[in-house]
Amino acid sequence: MNIWPWRWEVRELMLMSDVITDQASGLRRMVNARPVRVIAVTGGKGGVGKTNVSINLAVAMAELGKRVMLLDADLGLANIDVSLGLHPEYDLSHVLRGERSLEEVVLEGPAGVRVVPAASGVQQMAELSTAEHAGLIRAFSDLGNDLEVLVVDTAAGISDTVISFSRAAQEVVVVVCDEPASITDAYALIKLLNREYGVNHFRVLANMARGTREGRELYKKLYRVTERYLDVMLNFMGSIPYDESLRKAVKGQRPVVCAYPRSPASRAFKNLAKKADNWPVPAGASGHLQFFVERLIQYASHNGEAGR
Repeated sequence: MNIWPWRWEVRELMLMSDVITDQASGLRRMVNARPVRVIAVTGGKGGVGKTNVSINLAVAMAELGKRVMLLDADLGLANIDVSLGLHPEYDLSHVLRGERSLEEVVLEGPAGVRVVPAASGVQQMAELSTAEHAGLIRAFSDLGNDLEVLVVDTAAGISDTVISFSRAAQEVVVVVCDEPASITDAYALIKLLNREYGVNHFRVLANMARGTREGRELYKKLYRVTERYLDVMLNFMGSIPYDESLRKAVKGQRPVVCAYPRSPASRAFKNLAKKADNWPVPAGASGHLQFFVERLIQYASHNGEAGR
């Protein structure tokens, strides 16, 4: 009688038991954490300026006196560290492999924003397993008492990782610009999150808008189609104007709110930060960081079952 398959199954069960224990202990450590506002910045399409929005929103909120962390959730194609001229020795891949703690890879960015760099050119990072999600949970489990805002810069497209972070966040900011593909891709992302995962509240931000009217019209285009076909609530967050100062700031690897604080784009980001600071934070457990990681667990577990 061949007993090796039985031994393999026992080994797998023991590993999953360890994962569940790690998840539970990590969540227990966060029970007394202060409420953390988790904002996912996404868009569906690449090239809409999502990373610049994430960076400048995070920095503008830090300038309001908030303790802010910026997570580069484009896990396999890091770009936030490049955009800020940072040079990480370690990144999130080292955390997930258990080689470094989260605190050891965090970099200090402008205005004291704490930056979690992703890996660059590591394909496996875009396809996290349940155990690797548990590693992410352990990494974030000690941050609850030292964090007020977590801004998550998702990848482009509608990959599992994008969906995972978007549905785990309390607020989903969908960035659009004046391109037909931007609206259609944003709608596809909203449709997927709504119909498959029950997300029904989104905030729309028009980027690189040539005037307030254009920003409002972009929102209306998306609103009309979602109102007709989906059961969602869209809120117009505002618009970021097309600004040559932003292009110069990007070239200089600095946030526009720091490089050109009086520019139109900078003023717009600061206004958005004030709006975001007034968004309600869910009370109770859902207002803590464990809300974010609990939903990551649920998503990872759902994917693991679906893949069997």
